[in-house]
Amino acid sequence: MFLHLDLDCFFVSAHRTVDKTLENIPTAVGGRSNLNIFSSQKELRKVSENGGAFVSTILTNEGKKSFKEYFVDENGRIRGIVTTASYEARAFGVKTAMSVNEALKLCPNLKMIPPNYPLYHDLSKRLCELLKKEIPLVEQFSIDEFFGDLSGYIKDEDVEEFAFKLKQKIKKELDLPISIGIAPSKYLSKLITEHAKPNGIKFVRKEHIKNFTKDIPIEEFPGIGKKYQERLKGYGIKTLGDIEGKKDLFYSWKKPGIELYNRVCGIEDNKLNLQRDKKSIGIGRSFDPIYDREELIRRVIILSRYLSFIVKKTDKNPLSYALQIRYESRIKSKNFVNVNRIFNEEDFKANIKELFLKNDNHPSHGVVQLNITVYNFSKENEHTYNIFEYENDLKKKKLGNEIQALREKYGVDIIKTASEIKKEKD
Repeated sequence: MFLHLDLDCFFVSAHRTVDKTLENIPTAVGGRSNLNIFSSQKELRKVSENGGAFVSTILTNEGKKSFKEYFVDENGRIRGIVTTASYEARAFGVKTAMSVNEALKLCPNLKMIPPNYPLYHDLSKRLCELLKKEIPLVEQFSIDEFFGDLSGYIKDEDVEEFAFKLKQKIKKELDLPISIGIAPSKYLSKLITEHAKPNGIKFVRKEHIKNFTKDIPIEEFPGIGKKYQERLKGYGIKTLGDIEGKKDLFYSWKKPGIELYNRVCGIEDNKLNLQRDKKSIGIGRSFDPIYDREELIRRVIILSRYLSFIVKKTDKNPLSYALQIRYESRIKSKNFVNVNRIFNEEDFKANIKELFLKNDNHPSHGVVQLNITVYNFSKENEHTYNIFEYENDLKKKKLGNEIQALREKYGVDIIKTASEIKKEKD
């Protein structure tokens, strides 16, 4: 039997663990693109040590800032989007991804809170540790979602009581509300959690699964995106019950179709992903249009430093780097470079800067977003590196390790290059 555990309104719930005045009132956490990494001012920033689907997040605590300090820009405009809304706020129509401005119009008494990422990651890590002590196999699916495999550990007739006691323990030790779905397979347990919310437990036995899912719309099943929904509806498939009788159709679509069919029907969906291996690592920022190319290059260098720090923490060695530039006119420019050497910050910055210079195809347009990604990971002992640069790369790696240790201790901004310091205009 499988459990899916989903923390309710996690970011809001996290703030309520340290501020009880937020209980039972419309509350939302809102976010803005973290542009303070481009500031020349000193600030302690670290990177999450958590694994899972949210690895390598830059941890900044904006929670001490007032509404005006965080959500109101220099022109007096309210900026940001809602990342999490409490159920009290949802009753007014406030939703995730809604602009803060729109949310406040729907709910004038809404308590908007700046994010506190260190708090979220600390609670998530503590919950993961708690679950691993209680459940033999645990998969962290995201910052606020977990799967647990109870097969051979808890009898089916005892699983609901086990989930109830686990829920009580989480509330007692972490003060967090959590919803739990229980089913014979992994993705069905995730589906069922939606019917356990808020702050409840829902158990559907194997013999009742077919009847329970038959009328559920396909868009409610985890992993069916909008394009796939359109494709299914083109075949007259609107509910999960419509899927079961079309095995031949789904199997003709090879791996994606077979996986979806099996998940919906609870077939061969009994393995947890206990160690998520990221295929790429990236960082990006959106901002108001910038026309100054020197400032854009400065930001490219800063993003490269942060991504370099993240890559070093994960002990990866990427052989491919990609840069995407998005302009105010919605035009995008994207390109990549393949390298054949040991990763180091100095050369990485140079490569990304060169990518920007070569692919800034619309120099008269303002840039509103920069994204950098690394992928195609190799291991140092695979000996795929350029032998002519190998010794030099090892020296750069040694220096990089020393800088990394300082940044681990004192923050990512403790060591910067001169090109990252913003020049004051005369």
